[in-house]
Amino acid sequence: MMCRLLNVSRSGFYTWEKRPESPRQQKRGRVSEAIEAVFYGFKKRYGAPRIAMELNAQGVNCCVNHVAKIMREKGLRARNGKTFRYRAPIESKTNVSDNLLARRFEANQPNRKWVSDITYIKVSRNWLYLAVVLDLFSRKVIGWALDSHMREGLPLEALNMAVSCREIEKGVLLHSDRGVQYRGHEYQEALKANGIHCSMSRTGNCWDNAVMESFFSRLKVELIYAENYRTVEEVHAGVFEYIEVFYNKQRRHSAIGYTSPHEYEKRYDQLTVSTFCG
Repeated sequence: MMCRLLNVSRSGFYTWEKRPESPRQQKRGRVSEAIEAVFYGFKKRYGAPRIAMELNAQGVNCCVNHVAKIMREKGLRARNGKTFRYRAPIESKTNVSDNLLARRFEANQPNRKWVSDITYIKVSRNWLYLAVVLDLFSRKVIGWALDSHMREGLPLEALNMAVSCREIEKGVLLHSDRGVQYRGHEYQEALKANGIHCSMSRTGNCWDNAVMESFFSRLKVELIYAENYRTVEEVHAGVFEYIEVFYNKQRRHSAIGYTSPHEYEKRYDQLTVSTFCG
């Protein structure tokens, strides 16, 4: 009946039905399987641009549009964030610094410009607080601290980690908001002791620290909201894996040519050594 209605011969229909897949269809099937493998392998954190970069790096030739089309067909959607909700700024004139960074988020070498901030993580009925220090050159997280409080010691611990793991010279610029933790006496003394210049966002202006805000947005979308942690121990383990294993060493970052922060710094070091030896 279908053949008669569509004016198609029965023999032609059965021949078409039994015809093997063409080389083009077979290639599309292989690419489709590879897309799913990368998508789930990276815990739904990658969208079409990063999946395309990852597949090309693995030797699977494909373009972003092709990947996006297959993902739409399969209903694969990367985790996306929500609109930021910013808390009211803390008004104070104590230890407030000018906005020396002035939204110049690019750096031509490591340890010239750092940014820092604190975010909230809800665990069941409790809250944890994460302080992070990030190098704007490679977007690498170089210091972080997670605790049940957000007193001055929290960002100070993250700062000490950053200083201890990096070979810095005097003149590093560290930008943050005007939170009371960053204006604290002990924190400010630690900056001076390490020759670090302090920069702070203007009052109530979150975009002055946009790179840090963006990092926290991706962390919450790709980790916190997805995992729905129930215990403090689970959060500690998850944050460690996300920062030290995934983000720093694997995640392809759009601001540095879709390479990982670790790989970006490694290439810079190799280029510096070869230039020096040459």
